[in-house]
Amino acid sequence: MRWSVRCAAVRMSTSTFNVWITSIEDCFAVSIVSEFKEFALKGSLVDMAVGIVIGAAISQMVGALVDSVIMPIVGIFLGGIDFSSLAYSVGDANIGYGAFIQAMINFLIIAFVIFMILKAINKMRAAAGAEAEEEPEEVAADVELLTEIRDLLKQR
Repeated sequence: MRWSVRCAAVRMSTSTFNVWITSIEDCFAVSIVSEFKEFALKGSLVDMAVGIVIGAAISQMVGALVDSVIMPIVGIFLGGIDFSSLAYSVGDANIGYGAFIQAMINFLIIAFVIFMILKAINKMRAAAGAEAEEEPEEVAADVELLTEIRDLLKQR
C-alpha cells in the first residue's frame, strides 16, 4: 500500500513525461515501462514513422499525377476513354474496372519511385563504404613489432 501513495504523490507533483515514466518504473518495479521507453525512442521506429509519412505524401502526389495528367492522356490516345467511368454492369451490380486500372497504374508508379529512391540510397551507402575501405587503419607500433617477431619465429 505504501508504493501506491508514493506514486500518486509523485504523479501529482510532476509535470514532465520523463519524471512521470520514472515514477511509474519506481512504483511498479517492472521492466515493461523501460522496455517500452527504449522501443519508442529507438531510431528504427522514428525512421519507420518518417518513411510512412513520406510514403503517404508520395502516394498523394502520384495519385494526383495519374488522375489529372496520365490517365487523361492515355484516354485521348485510346479514343477519348475516361478510365474512371469504365464499368461493366451485371444486373444491378456495377463492376468498376476502370478504377482498378487507375489503381494499378498508381501502384506501378509508386513502386518505381520507391525503387529509384532505394537505388539512390544503396548507391550512397556503397560509396560511403568504399571510402571507409580505402582508408587503411594505422597499426600501433607495438602491434607492428609483435607481428614482426611472430613472423620471424614462424620462419625458424
